[in-house]
Amino acid sequence: MDASIWVFGYGSLMWNPGFPYLRAVQARMHGVRRALCIRSTHYRGTPKNPGLVFGLDRGGSCHGVAFEVAEADREAVIAYLRAREQISMVYHEVVRPVRLASGETVGALVYVANQAHEQYAGGLDFEEMLAIIRQSSGAMGPNVDYVTATLKRLQDMGIRDRSLERVVLALMTPSL
Repeated sequence: MDASIWVFGYGSLMWNPGFPYLRAVQARMHGVRRALCIRSTHYRGTPKNPGLVFGLDRGGSCHGVAFEVAEADREAVIAYLRAREQISMVYHEVVRPVRLASGETVGALVYVANQAHEQYAGGLDFEEMLAIIRQSSGAMGPNVDYVTATLKRLQDMGIRDRSLERVVLALMTPSL
């Protein structure tokens, strides 16, 4: 029996997984969408000046990357992901079905936004979201870099994310 696991990445995991994997394939998860809905007080912001990072929020579907992790690396990868993604427990760690580019459906470990958490920031107005991203930076660098790197990875995979394209275009356009 193959005891490998799958991990679904939809933000920085797509371009900076930080763990060993057997293969990475395009995938789509239904029932959730990529959204800048999590206030980041560590990686892309600070407690005094939080940034915004992606979470999977309810509704729609999300294209991303599914990583197959070998059985031998399973426990270490899960420990790594918990340390990386669960600093403040803002995500629910769940296993959800994801459809691979091949058409196969597998269960994938994924981190979904906890709407009851104090760092959940769903429903921000567009201009407020842009202002937060423009002015925040954390341990992993400027918030703008995180958002643009995510869009670049999607574009490199041939995936359109119109809402993210709109955000990046607005970020790159000088404010009046």
